[in-house]
Amino acid sequence: MTETLEAPGLAIDDATADRLFRTARTVTTFAESDVTDEQLAAVYDLIKWGPTQMNVSPLRVLVVRTPEARARLVAHMPEGNQERVTNAPVTLVLAYDPEFHERLDVLIPHMPGAREIFAGDADVRADVARKSALLQAGYLIVGLRAAGLSAGPMNGLYDGIDAEFFAENGWKGLLVVNVSSAEGADTTRPRAPRLSFEDAAQIV
Repeated sequence: MTETLEAPGLAIDDATADRLFRTARTVTTFAESDVTDEQLAAVYDLIKWGPTQMNVSPLRVLVVRTPEARARLVAHMPEGNQERVTNAPVTLVLAYDPEFHERLDVLIPHMPGAREIFAGDADVRADVARKSALLQAGYLIVGLRAAGLSAGPMNGLYDGIDAEFFAENGWKGLLVVNVSSAEGADTTRPRAPRLSFEDAAQIV
């Protein structure tokens, strides 16, 4: 039997719309249950299909689990976010790879010479990589919710993070995301309002 869709104008049911967007919250406290590597891999294997410019797919993910790695990351977080990183079951550092063009023979096999388009211009590569990786970061947050997890995105001190973790591979940090199982994860603040379609959109 086909499931009845309750959300007007959407092709998903209300429960799915709630899980992905309406009732999902930025996590600030954390459940004690683990977030497994298998869950994170399943999320990535889902969100990797989201579109990026020319399929460049520049998002890179550092999974911070061990106490030693966590302490190194906390040292490069703003003071207000240090305790959250300390207490989270797992923290992801989302980054972009400015050398993404080295993978384009694999990612764009139908476009011979794609690598050479970007090879000579580091500024263009950085711009393309940052924009597409930010798109992928958004997909990742929704993907975590689809897996029954909660995400807590926040800023870090990226010059320090890059020097600490990415000195060898050259990745550039974009976002730090604490991850917890949804059960037991909550925030103490009331949900903030959002703009209506009428306020946020123009139709021409």
